[in-house]
Amino acid sequence: MLHGLVDVRRHLKLLQSSAKKSVYWVPNLWVDEDFSQPTRLVSVDPFEFFLGKIDEILASPAAPRIKGEGGDWTKKAAVYNFYVRLTTAFDHNQNGKLDLSLNEDGFRETGSFLKSIALLPYIRRLGVNTIHLLPVTAIGKDGKKGTLGSPYAIRNPFQLDENLCEPFLGLGVEKEFKAFVEAAHHLGMRVVVEFVFRTASRDSDWVAEHPEWFYWIREEAPNRTSPNQDESFFGSPVFGPETLSQIHDRIGRGDLSNTIPPSPAYRNFFTETPDKSQVYKEGERWVGALSNGVRVKIPPAFADWPPDDPQPAWDDVTYLKMYQHPDFNYMAYNTIRMYDSELSQAKNATLSLWETLIDIIPMHQKKFEIDGVMIDMGHALPNALLARMVAKARELDPEFAFWEENFNASQESKKHGYNACIGYLWVDQPHLYKLRGLLERYERESFPIPFFGTPESHNSPRSVCRRGGVSYSKFAWAINSFLPVLSYIHSGFELAESHPVNTGLDFSLENLVRYPAENLPLFSPGSLNWLNSEQFCGWLAQIAAVRKTYRDLVVNSDHATFKFLRYDPHDVIAFERKDSVGRLLVVGNFNMERAIPFNYWFGDGALLFDVISRKSFEKELTLHLSPGEVRILKHL
Repeated sequence: MLHGLVDVRRHLKLLQSSAKKSVYWVPNLWVDEDFSQPTRLVSVDPFEFFLGKIDEILASPAAPRIKGEGGDWTKKAAVYNFYVRLTTAFDHNQNGKLDLSLNEDGFRETGSFLKSIALLPYIRRLGVNTIHLLPVTAIGKDGKKGTLGSPYAIRNPFQLDENLCEPFLGLGVEKEFKAFVEAAHHLGMRVVVEFVFRTASRDSDWVAEHPEWFYWIREEAPNRTSPNQDESFFGSPVFGPETLSQIHDRIGRGDLSNTIPPSPAYRNFFTETPDKSQVYKEGERWVGALSNGVRVKIPPAFADWPPDDPQPAWDDVTYLKMYQHPDFNYMAYNTIRMYDSELSQAKNATLSLWETLIDIIPMHQKKFEIDGVMIDMGHALPNALLARMVAKARELDPEFAFWEENFNASQESKKHGYNACIGYLWVDQPHLYKLRGLLERYERESFPIPFFGTPESHNSPRSVCRRGGVSYSKFAWAINSFLPVLSYIHSGFELAESHPVNTGLDFSLENLVRYPAENLPLFSPGSLNWLNSEQFCGWLAQIAAVRKTYRDLVVNSDHATFKFLRYDPHDVIAFERKDSVGRLLVVGNFNMERAIPFNYWFGDGALLFDVISRKSFEKELTLHLSPGEVRILKHL
């Protein structure tokens, strides 16, 4: 049933009759069905635009969603990574900026769920059957990054971010989100939402009622700035070279008994928990008072592994206290991820916190009917807690999917109930020897779960900024589309967007200086380059359609279906996918500067058909591959 979407339509219709005429500009990609049209601005009546898009969705026959017990449908997912605040942000009145919080006509220029509904037909034309939403929950303000704050600084995981709805509509964020999920489902798309269960914003709504769920330190403790290692300032614990070596050795052996603690100077920052009657807010910050009058505060989190990770403190979030034990009243690798065996006993679990965390996913399932979750820092959750979260979600929906923020596609992840992980393709693919190494692995082993088949993420440099630019992006998309990975479009990739969302991973020092937090869309207002003439939406959709035709073969992770063709020069990437039903040959030129010839003898009486150029080849394949060019051929 589409009650929520119909309700949105009804409200729009009621408001339309009394609304003043407004100039509302949108990119033609939001309107046109033909991706081959040059990008341009289109002036629309906002009410006609939204009503037209909703009517287009309602007029479409209900499409089935991909199926699979235990979230196994994930391997057939064609994903669009949607950051609502950014993806549908646009300068609708064309005054040269994104107006905050509304423009003069009362419309939101940062992203909203109403605009996201309007964008669904565009996303489906890209060949997408699954949407991955970055966190959409209420955002904290204490220590916030940029001007809007990070969606990963979650103030309350049971509440949605009110800034993601359109105030003029008057329905509120929950009804708009419900309508968005309904519309996606009607078009045959599943919706996976990202959550963070290991951390909370430092001004979390939970602090007043449950101060024991948080770590506390002395209020006067000054925060350390990277790369300062002075232990009189609070930051990640400092370990000497010999101690680091011992920690790595023990963890590498899986020995979690008698783990090496941080120095006494670091541990002394931490205090007992203040009574909730002595916890109050000063501005946006929670503070507390101990029985002896000492004032305390909630500390910022940091990257815990490796223990000498140079990242600066995460000032907008803090770690939740999963276990209670007087000897482990501090934040370090052995209390927030690789739990010491003495700490992680069931009797020490913060059960009231666990029960609350376990209820988060079911609430969103019941209220909004989401199809899965991506868990940020899922590897840092206690295994017993994760098992209960997975069980309760799949009790409500046996097909519910779990994705993990983990670079390693491991058997361990599969055992814990995960259906996919981020993986490392995005960072390895720009390096020829690493890409060839991955293809060799596919030939000799079967990965237990798929990972994201994307050349970029919201934490990495944009693909178009790699050597080769658009040619490299198209090369990467075509190669990835025929690997047993999740087909994954990071929002803006198809537009040849160059501005990163965040500088979390794989950035040079020069780029870290170039992109401060206030210039990053993860923390501040930003919009995608929807008018980029270099967009390759049509080409991307064409490749996606070919993958869909051969999807059962492509997603088959059995290494017997994969053959890596070792070719000289090494710049040529070639592999075959083969099962009892079909056989594909994928050939690409990794060199982004020069063309390379490719000759391949495939046998008397055999035919190859190029699914892109529509040309046939008999016995021998002879190609002249231009820089970055990829060919997909099927055996007839």
